[in-house]
Order: sequence, then C-alpha cells, then structure tokens
Amino acid sequence: LHSPMYFLLSHLATVDIAYACNTVPQMLVNLLNPAKPISFAGCVTQTLLFLIFAHTECLLLLMMSYDRYVAICHPLRYSVIMSWSVCISLVVTSWACGSLVALVHVVLILRLPFCGPHEINHFFCELLSVLKLACADTWLNQAVIFAAAVFILVGPLSLVLVSYTRIVIAILQIQSGDGRRKAFSTCSSHLCVVGLFFGIAMMVYMVPSSKQREEQEKILSLFYSLFNPLLNPLIYSLR
Repeated sequence: LHSPMYFLLSHLATVDIAYACNTVPQMLVNLLNPAKPISFAGCVTQTLLFLIFAHTECLLLLMMSYDRYVAICHPLRYSVIMSWSVCISLVVTSWACGSLVALVHVVLILRLPFCGPHEINHFFCELLSVLKLACADTWLNQAVIFAAAVFILVGPLSLVLVSYTRIVIAILQIQSGDGRRKAFSTCSSHLCVVGLFFGIAMMVYMVPSSKQREEQEKILSLFYSLFNPLLNPLIYSLR
C-alpha cells in the first residue's frame, strides 16, 4: 500500500523544495540589499515558476486524497486501481495542468504595459503584486485569476472533501478500535496539509483585495510559499 503513496509524496516534496529555491534566494537578496533590482525577465520567470509549483501542489494534494480513498475504501483492489501507470498518469496530469494554467497567467501579464513606478510591494514577484504595477485595466487578468482559483482551488478542495466524507464513513464501519486508529493516522497528516494549503491560498486569491489587506496577503503568501514546505515533512512524519 505504501509505494504509490510514497511516489506521490516524493513529487510533493519536489514541489516544496522547488518553492523554496524559487523564492527564498531573491527574498534574501532583497533583505541584504533592498536597492538591488530584479530584471523584468527574472521577475516574470519567478512568477511563472511560482504559479507552476502552486497549481501543481493543489492538484497533487487532490491525487493524494484519491490514493487515500482507494486505500481505505477499496483495500483489496488498491494495487490494481493504483497501478504504476495510473500513478504516473496522475502526476503527469498534475504537472501538465499546473504548468498550462500558470502559462496562461504569464501570457496575460506580458500583454500589459508597465509604466512605473517599478517597485513591487512584496517579498517576491507574486502574481497579484505584479499586476498592481500595470498601468492598464487588468479586469481580464482578474477574471482569469478567479476562474483559475475555482478550477485549481475550489474544484479540487470539493473533491477532497467528498473523498474524505467517504473515508470517514468507511472508517466508522471498521469494528476494531486499532483498525480505526490506523486508518485515521493514514489520512490525518494529509488532511492537515490540505487544510493549511487550500485555506491560506483561498484567503489570498478569492477574498476581495483592499489596501488594508495588502500586508496580510504578504504574510499569508509567505505561509504557503515558505512555511508550508517546511511544515509538510514534519506533518507527514507525525503519526
């Protein structure tokens, strides 16, 4: 039962490491030398990579909830349903969809004029902060961001909740207390990671923005781009 789970976990860990490698170096440079600028190409590249990793992590967490659903609700058919070909297809789909949605965002950014001032009020080149520098109407970008949030956040989160509803029903039908504890421990760590990541991301991208929320959004962005990758290994190591 562990091989597909560890395969999906390895890709989640890869995304978490990539998150840190994409944002932390530039954040440290900004802290040590705030006057040192980042090029436009570098900023767009950082935005693209950040979005790819964020979208991919959302979809990977969905795939992992499906893996837990099959393990708890259909244990005898687990090895057949979660074959290596299925696992690879799930991971490839996550990376491909995440990259495609991120590319759409960046293409829409590149069509905007940026007249100045060219100072981003953020720790790194985050999508919403970059859009605030544009000297043109960004309604299309905002509409795509909301649509992507529904597709990448609300949709997967709804499916995760459906999966865990079925899982809870199946666990409650287990007769032995030891069996219930093992089943809950199998899913509890993943559920914690899902709650942290999706909750914070939805607060940033689905709650209407305002000047009062700018500083809050910066701190929240740090959580899912820096603190979540640090906490995920710890959460998954707890039983």
